[in-house]
Amino acid sequence: MAITPEEFTKICQFIHEHSGILIGAGKEYLVENRLTVLMVQNGCENFMQLHDKLLKDTGMLRTKVIDAMTTNETLWFRDTSFFTALSDFVVPELIKKAKTQPKVRIWSAAASTGQEAYSVTMLIDQGLKKMGIGAPSLDKFQVVGTDISPSSIFIAKAGRYSQLAISRGMKPEFLETYFEKKGMAYEIKPELRKLIEFKQYNLKDSYTSLGQFDFVLCRNVLIYFSDELKRDIYGKIHGVMSPTAYLAIGASESPRGYTNAFEQVMVGGAALFKPSAGGAARPLPGARTAAVRPMPSSLQQR
Repeated sequence: MAITPEEFTKICQFIHEHSGILIGAGKEYLVENRLTVLMVQNGCENFMQLHDKLLKDTGMLRTKVIDAMTTNETLWFRDTSFFTALSDFVVPELIKKAKTQPKVRIWSAAASTGQEAYSVTMLIDQGLKKMGIGAPSLDKFQVVGTDISPSSIFIAKAGRYSQLAISRGMKPEFLETYFEKKGMAYEIKPELRKLIEFKQYNLKDSYTSLGQFDFVLCRNVLIYFSDELKRDIYGKIHGVMSPTAYLAIGASESPRGYTNAFEQVMVGGAALFKPSAGGAARPLPGARTAAVRPMPSSLQQR
């Protein structure tokens, strides 16, 4: 069933209000394809009835709609130059911190189905093994992976991936070291999986409960949010970073124009961000509004 312009506007406004997702004009087919099944399952004859049910919903239908609008496609070790910089420069710094801190904490925001969080944890384990005698133990590290999609978090927690998912960037030596073949799937070994806490989380919410982090990854997500929400999220991320923490965002992203809270640093071949010398997050009003991009294959893509 074709969605009308009024229905499209109302559905998009609802999704944006509750998730931050901006769906651009001309994406009617996307809403139709993703939500038609839910519309029929909930006894609706058109998208306006679905919208009306969403307004009265206690949360379950809203969660299903937002989940349906986020196809969580991701890769292992996404962006070779970035992960090389992590392996060669960031991981050694984190290991050094682990010698003096009770815990070194890492946040994979918008973790999708877990590939980014697991990739970073594998690199940390590799770094510890290279160090050999005198290296801190792996349990000195804690990784938190969050995503708005409950189905993605379910997959990430299970740590089970199909051959197709494994083929998308997984290195043979890492596959051999960190996975066990279970039937037709590959499962992350328990000693690695236990280090990562995956939970459903909306980047629009308060970050107070998350604690402080030494490394934050929030890559290829904020470009699909409004300028106002970007400013808010950058400020909240700054609030959960230690003074010496790194922030990793997408290659096409920058906090410049939204806040003075960060300064860019080149680490190997990667551009990362650290809290600026001033320390306080200062949002900048009046940032230019970029053209709304169509949603990528994942709202919270890694």
